Amino acid sequence: MSLKKRYRETIQPKLLKDLSLKNIHQVPKVLKVTVNRGLGEAAQNSKSLEASVSELATITGQKVVVTRAKKAIAGFKIRQGMPIGCAVTLRGDRMYAFLERLINLALPRIRDFRGISPKSFDGRGNYTLGVREQIIFPEISFDKIDSIRGMDITIVTSARSDEEGKALLSEMGMPFRSN
Repeated sequence: MSLKKRYRETIQPKLLKDLSLKNIHQVPKVLKVTVNRGLGEAAQNSKSLEASVSELATITGQKVVVTRAKKAIAGFKIRQGMPIGCAVTLRGDRMYAFLERLINLALPRIRDFRGISPKSFDGRGNYTLGVREQIIFPEISFDKIDSIRGMDITIVTSARSDEEGKALLSEMGMPFRSN
């Protein structure tokens, strides 16, 4: 069963009861997922930017936006408008498909994986997860990558508090560490 269908049929009614909400529209839901990769070396090495763009496009199945420097920082040898990273925003069916792959395939492939930190909520129910290597995704073949790079995955929810956000992600199957 797909994650979207499971959310509608089982997770939503369970959260309605567990969080003692009165209306089905008050139940927290995932609004969007952003996958972001900052590349400090993109200023000197344009190949790394191209590789990152193609990797993120492969992982997410969507066109990648190149992020550019807003202002010049001489200490980092960055001028305004230079490409310094790439990002993708996923919504709808692609978002659910990506979350399903992240939870069921990618996260369990991390070395020495004991669960993700339950402390990475931002106070408004949104969760950010840092991934150290892109090779945990099954779409990326180990032979084709030039270097191992990480990425940040932010899950934006409609939850009003961290507790609601954690309840939603736990029901979806996020493997939170118990400590």
